[in-house]
Amino acid sequence: MTEQEKLALLEETLEVDEGSLTPDMHLDDIDEFNSMAVLSLIVMFEDEFDKKITGKEIKTYTSVSEILNRMER
Repeated sequence: MTEQEKLALLEETLEVDEGSLTPDMHLDDIDEFNSMAVLSLIVMFEDEFDKKITGKEIKTYTSVSEILNRMER
């Protein structure tokens, strides 16, 4: 999966506009990144990547690139 594909999946999961996320963005700068987004990410990781991830782990991330790195198969 390319970085663009991962970004598109993340944008869909967070319900933000297509093309609005970049790897260097801080999660604090994304209004839609809230507790519901964390739950959506947990489900996305399990469904799309067959990976278990916890809300606690997600809350340690500070940037979009950290989430993209975790998407690696």
